[in-house]
Amino acid sequence: MASKEDLYAKVAPRRNRQSRPGTIKHGSSLDVLLSMGFPKTRAQKALVSTGGRSVQAACDWLFSHIDDPFLDEPLPREYVLYLRPTGPLAQKLSEFWQQSRLMCGKNKAHNIFPHITLCQFFMCEDSKIDSLCEALQNTVIRWKPKFPNPLPLELYTSTNFIGLFVEDEIAEVIKKFAIDFAAEAFSKSDARVEPHKKQLHVTLAYHFQPNSLPMLEKLAESIDIKLGCDWVATIFSRDIRFANHETLRVNYPYTPQNDDELELTPGDFIFMPPVEQTTTSEGWIYGTSLTTGCSGLLPENYITKADECDTWVFHGSYSLLNTSSIGLIDGTNGRQQDEQGPGEPPPHTIMWQPIQQPIRITAKASAQKRCLYVCRHGERMDVVFGKYWLSQCFDAKGKYMRTNLNMPASLPPRSTGYRDYDKDAPITVFGSTQARLIGEALLESNTAIDYIYCSPSLRCVQTAAGILKGLQQENKLKMRIEPGLFEWTKWVSGNVLPAWLPVTELAAANFVVDTTYRPHIPVSKLVVSESYETYINRSCQVTKEILSECKNQGSNILIVAHASSLEACTRQLQGLPPQNSKDFIQVVRKIPYLGFCACEEVNETGLWQLVDPPILPLTHGPNHSFNWREILLQ
Repeated sequence: MASKEDLYAKVAPRRNRQSRPGTIKHGSSLDVLLSMGFPKTRAQKALVSTGGRSVQAACDWLFSHIDDPFLDEPLPREYVLYLRPTGPLAQKLSEFWQQSRLMCGKNKAHNIFPHITLCQFFMCEDSKIDSLCEALQNTVIRWKPKFPNPLPLELYTSTNFIGLFVEDEIAEVIKKFAIDFAAEAFSKSDARVEPHKKQLHVTLAYHFQPNSLPMLEKLAESIDIKLGCDWVATIFSRDIRFANHETLRVNYPYTPQNDDELELTPGDFIFMPPVEQTTTSEGWIYGTSLTTGCSGLLPENYITKADECDTWVFHGSYSLLNTSSIGLIDGTNGRQQDEQGPGEPPPHTIMWQPIQQPIRITAKASAQKRCLYVCRHGERMDVVFGKYWLSQCFDAKGKYMRTNLNMPASLPPRSTGYRDYDKDAPITVFGSTQARLIGEALLESNTAIDYIYCSPSLRCVQTAAGILKGLQQENKLKMRIEPGLFEWTKWVSGNVLPAWLPVTELAAANFVVDTTYRPHIPVSKLVVSESYETYINRSCQVTKEILSECKNQGSNILIVAHASSLEACTRQLQGLPPQNSKDFIQVVRKIPYLGFCACEEVNETGLWQLVDPPILPLTHGPNHSFNWREILLQ
């Protein structure tokens, strides 16, 4: 028998073996992707967009972005350098983040984790990210012996800002570290980094409601700033295309009904451009998927607002604690399992429930005081079945036939033709159920409604009818159709307003409407694409005139209109100035179908205050389309 030495001698060295098809080549992640046939620019973009985690992550990114129109565009990512706290102080800051958000609501500091900004966002080519990280490592090595430890912080508060500031003398040392990194980064990666020149600090809260200041101060003062902390220099990046977009998280799956709609997968993120916040029609937004890079229309009730940093990509952190060695923290070769980086899916999904009213003041409405209730309409047909829903249930002759159980069995006839439903959509069967539930809840709470006004939109008229049915008042209380209650006309697509059903046709369709009512603002006074100020003033004016018209003591008024009505019809009644349009839109997007608020008159001062509604909120989840042939016969 041959000796072991002889046997081993017959085995050719691995490096001399002939390459065979299908063999995975060892080497860098980029080499592996190139050997798989991916173009170099795509492979580099995929690696950078996934933080260089693994070849598998890069492959998944490439396959999911196959339809991304910007896949081959030479767009660099934007990078930023932060100092992030770790250890006991970081834990306390995390607790502050959670408690302040829970007790005072989200403010702009919550968009990004606790950090000290060392530079402005800068660009770096995909091919040079490794050199950029090497520049940071070299800079940290030089500055470790000089870096102050502990880092002295001082609490500062003002009327709209709370933060922990670094003492000036120490801050100058850190700024020199940032300047040194900028020089090293330019030398190795050609990246032009602009070091931060303002006071260095950890932002705790800013742009918060004035009445939240005492609670935020109390929470901030409870942070022990002398706790142990290791500060790590960390590089993150974001997609340059979405730097000024709003970040939204997908909560529910959605299958597109039309070619211009976007498929939604829970856990994905959507980037919505600023212009879409003021120009999209009610119920729909236009955005781009983080997972696929594709853009399209999507229903707004399937998503919620996310934090800006949720989609950022982590590239590496280096500890500045003055020890004998330097290491990559949370890097691709040693990521800590118990710490989650921005842009990664959380281990547990928490479903955020929409707020039912913009402001809530605990107070019970007195039976002797007037109450104004404002309610949003029910679920819309065009939101559930897509904006081309007409083609699904109307034939060429205009005959209606439902194709889904959630579509009403019949629709009111329109003298102007069925195509006017395109801009004046009805509510679904479930929308009618939602409305009836609200009416039943009002009846159960012994809440009397003396007057009911609604927007001319069919969805509002149908919702009001459903509420009256639940209240057992459908044949006793007449609806007053008020065009002045219509939503912001800037959200109307096209150059003309919807062709609403006239009061006579509503009455002929068995809606109990007041045919003798004279609107405060007739349809002829509404204009397309009105300004935000015009809409707010119109809503305030018509609400005040309605209240004046129903001035009997103890009378209750119900307005059934749009999501924006809950804010626009009540804010100035409280003596508050209108919000700016951006903040107004953020409030409106949080108001679900049948969102309901109550406003009570404060004696005879002419002011009103928001109080607890007499009914419970209505919460439910979506039920996406099901086609048994496509799913069960695959």
